[in-house]
Amino acid sequence: MAKYILKRVLILIFTLWVVVTATFFMMQVMPGTPFNNPKLTPQAIAQLKQTYGLNQPLWEQYFHYLWNALQGNFGTSYQYQNQAVSTLIAQRLPVSAQLGLQALVVGVLAGIWMGAVSARHHNQKADGFLGILSSLGISTPSFILAIFLLYVFGYKWQLMPVAGWGDTFSETILPTIALAVGPAAVTTRFVRSEMIESLQSDYILLARAKGLSETEIVDHHAYRNSMIPVLTLIGPLAAQLLTGSTLVESIFSIPGIGQQFVSSIPTKDYPVIMGTTIVYALMLMVMILITDVLTALVDPRVRLQ
Repeated sequence: MAKYILKRVLILIFTLWVVVTATFFMMQVMPGTPFNNPKLTPQAIAQLKQTYGLNQPLWEQYFHYLWNALQGNFGTSYQYQNQAVSTLIAQRLPVSAQLGLQALVVGVLAGIWMGAVSARHHNQKADGFLGILSSLGISTPSFILAIFLLYVFGYKWQLMPVAGWGDTFSETILPTIALAVGPAAVTTRFVRSEMIESLQSDYILLARAKGLSETEIVDHHAYRNSMIPVLTLIGPLAAQLLTGSTLVESIFSIPGIGQQFVSSIPTKDYPVIMGTTIVYALMLMVMILITDVLTALVDPRVRLQ
């Protein structure tokens, strides 16, 4: 097991280096400049480039940034003067983490329940209705759903706050739902197919032959064996939530790193864009690593592959 974890950690480190390198050089080829204020003179722009180290050779900038990034230093923001990017991210990361965790828990739990109901009523009206809902949930982008929820429950019916975060729990409900619908739909389809396969397997037929009730069969056999593959969904679902939260945070004016990332693009705040991208990538890879380790613990065959 230790050898498997070490292998996964080494893959994570290499992938993170690729992300850092690709992000750095992509920022260099982006059109425009962060110092596009017409009031700035050429002398002032030269002074700013010297202050931020942009007058150095590109290879020197890269290794300097790589060394600082290893120490958690992502530079200084151009947009927020004299503000360290690591400080800005640290202030907003807990908000994004809370939103993502809430959406992940709500989405997975709702998907498990709906998938089980759909499997138990296979080819019946409930199965068809939940199938339509899951198809809509998969095909509808989270930011479109966020706008719909904001309009209906915020502006039209005025049942929920339309913006903000942290003052009341009700402010977290609409963005959580907007992000949770997609994972719930994916989990529903996945659990449904796994449970249908489990309910048609030989050990379920044996349990029925022993006289066990349908409730006992589902709760103690079908559920348990269908939940193991669900672990493999956690990593991709976390990725979906993190990449979808940027626009949702902007729509609901949530002070998370997603909103900060979106606002840094028009101003070409390269350090914030790069730092946020690296943090996103690290969070995704850690979630995938945890998922792989949990899957290996549950299913020893994974460690042997």
